[in-house]
Amino acid sequence: MKIKSVVSFFSFLFLFSSAFSQSKAPANWFNLDHKKNHVYGVGSERVYKDLIKDRKGKTIVVAVIDGGTDIKHEDLKEVIWVNPNEIPNNGIDDDNNGYIDDVNGWNFIGGKDGKNVAEDNLEATRTYVRLKPKYEKADTTRLSVSEKRDYFIYQSAKQVYLKGKQESMLYGDFYSTLLIGIEELQNNIKKPVTLAELSSYTPQSRGEVIAQKVLSDNFKKKIKETDSIPLSSFMQSIKEGKEHFDKQAKYSYNVDLDTRKIVGDNYYNASEKYYGNNNVIGPNAGHGSHVAGIIAASRNNNIGMNGVAQNVKIMVVRVVPDGDERDKDVANAIMYAVNNGASVINMSFGKAFSFNKTVVDNAVKYAMSKDVLLVHAAGNDSKDNDTVDNFPTPYFEGKTERASGWIEVGASSWEKGKELAATFSNFGVNTVDVFAPGVDIYSTTPDNKYAEYDGTSMASPVTAGVAALIRSYYPQLSAVQVKEVILKSATPICRKVYIPGQTKTKTKLKNLCASGGIVNAYEAFKLAAKYK
Repeated sequence: MKIKSVVSFFSFLFLFSSAFSQSKAPANWFNLDHKKNHVYGVGSERVYKDLIKDRKGKTIVVAVIDGGTDIKHEDLKEVIWVNPNEIPNNGIDDDNNGYIDDVNGWNFIGGKDGKNVAEDNLEATRTYVRLKPKYEKADTTRLSVSEKRDYFIYQSAKQVYLKGKQESMLYGDFYSTLLIGIEELQNNIKKPVTLAELSSYTPQSRGEVIAQKVLSDNFKKKIKETDSIPLSSFMQSIKEGKEHFDKQAKYSYNVDLDTRKIVGDNYYNASEKYYGNNNVIGPNAGHGSHVAGIIAASRNNNIGMNGVAQNVKIMVVRVVPDGDERDKDVANAIMYAVNNGASVINMSFGKAFSFNKTVVDNAVKYAMSKDVLLVHAAGNDSKDNDTVDNFPTPYFEGKTERASGWIEVGASSWEKGKELAATFSNFGVNTVDVFAPGVDIYSTTPDNKYAEYDGTSMASPVTAGVAALIRSYYPQLSAVQVKEVILKSATPICRKVYIPGQTKTKTKLKNLCASGGIVNAYEAFKLAAKYK
């Protein structure tokens, strides 16, 4: 890739992130109400104030299938599920469920020796490696129908792998060069770097050429000519970008990486269930902790933030590394959650390829048979899920039948303007059910910290929290009925919004999701009271 195109890419990326954070989201906005607070939150605070008041609800177990959760966090420790039939740390499977000392949940990507999978490659990489021996030089005229399907999957995976590997190396090198260039600029200019100093400076190296171009493009409309460029925060963003692409090259697109040695299972045996360990925190609990806090962080304790739902216990099931989750682990996680009392399961993860969709489908069908509601994030690629896959999907193999107790969630923003449908969110009038707050979501992170994250990964737990709230106060409603209540009560968006990923094309939200609206806990709660 030429320097010019890389610079353009970086400029777009930085300008996008800066523009997106120019104005501040109202505190706790995802719990606020559109009519009273003028932001498209779900109105859960209004539910507590006007509809619940002193009513007592039933305790609901919500399983968070994710990358691990900090169960010791100050705002989470009171809402973490505790297995009532398991004696902690005695090395015995007291409840005979097959999992020793599963006090707060289970970790399906850990080994019996206590080690844990931190990073893994992408399913595209694994698919490419698995199918390459058979299809790299295959004679397509001799392939059966099923083989032709696998050949197409192989070609798709190969394209994703090769492109991703090349970009991770190119962008990693670009970020490194940019960092060096900025440091050289600072040393050679020997005074505060302003736009005026930058424009009059003659670069001495390739790195300085790139640095001068990128800094000029990103700050010329944001600061005065005589103002110092905020290099420290800018360089921190670059360092994070470099780390991202370096990790992609080292793990995501590494064909030699085999993390199942840590787990110690036979990955190709889909019926194998009893593996892993009880370390539900794991080495990278940031994402899962954030998700858990959105659902049920302790309310009104004068600490941190309020989750959507009260009367909730969070069951932690760890299956997602820094990389793509594996289908066998996802299926076992769903089964574990169902068998141990979860009424709602949140799944804030997804991938473009599937190794064994059938085993996940069977687990989903099992959850449906046990009246458990599944809530899943639609993905963050600005793509139409009606035309591309984001596994696990609500449609079973063959795409003729859809899971009835499954809610697929896109992300919406608090902003009143063009970003109401979050620019990164996936969509799909047939595949995505509803949108929910997923931008600038403030929630819990490890070590008693808090942060704002963006993603359908945040919109999904907002919806799961609303579902748990309804199941707590209207336990007679089935999982399918709770889904119907949430979709029918969604706040309709009548005006046109920008299609995610586009800046010129608008459409109605009803063309981006089945309900045409944004989750509304207040209206859902009122509708649930009338539901028979």
